[in-house]
Amino acid sequence: MSEVDDAIAAARASWNRIAGDPGPIAPARRARRNQPLGRRLKRIAIADAGILVAAIVVGMIVPLGIMGALLVMALLIAATVVFAVWPPEHVAPPRPEKLREVDLRALPAQTERWLQAQRRVLPAPAQHLVDRIGDRLDTLSPQLGRVATDGPEAIEIRRLVGEQLPAFVADYSRVPDSLRRVERNGRTPDGALVDGLGVIEREIAAMTERLAQGDLDSLQTRGRFLEMKYQGEE
Repeated sequence: MSEVDDAIAAARASWNRIAGDPGPIAPARRARRNQPLGRRLKRIAIADAGILVAAIVVGMIVPLGIMGALLVMALLIAATVVFAVWPPEHVAPPRPEKLREVDLRALPAQTERWLQAQRRVLPAPAQHLVDRIGDRLDTLSPQLGRVATDGPEAIEIRRLVGEQLPAFVADYSRVPDSLRRVERNGRTPDGALVDGLGVIEREIAAMTERLAQGDLDSLQTRGRFLEMKYQGEE
């Protein structure tokens, strides 16, 4: 298989991932979740290194002795504890009504932040769908830079991601817990939530697929052109 065929096969695989099961938590989203821990470890390392350097400099001038060594150890422990809990990393998620005003390119990330804040009060099947929707939003986000903010695609994305999704989850959250598993009109609120989130997840995947269609077609056309031009000459 040629390199061009490899590229086309990779593009098709990406398309299948867009339309199919996104699998486990996306690497980009996992990396974002680990960022606060990384920042804290960096602060701790810098603070501890500064204390050790200062101790070495002072020790070259004045012998520290046992008390000095204990003081350095105490400072290292104190710096580690302080930077492990401060400054607080928690940032309040945006309010649902504010999502309608968010810039289109930032909308997927902001909606995901809000959705993850609601995750703990949702039933387990819905939590799984929330993770899948987060993966879909991660895939959708890079494509929005080329979408006209006042075009039909932007209006559709904003309506689903910034309005209907938050409103749907908010409707469920207002249902008393004692009634969420009580059947009404053939379905429980828990079941209606899972079904609705499934529809939203599939629609976000379809939006992403439509936005990627032009790039996939262009890649395939260009690849076939290269094959005919250069492999044909060989």
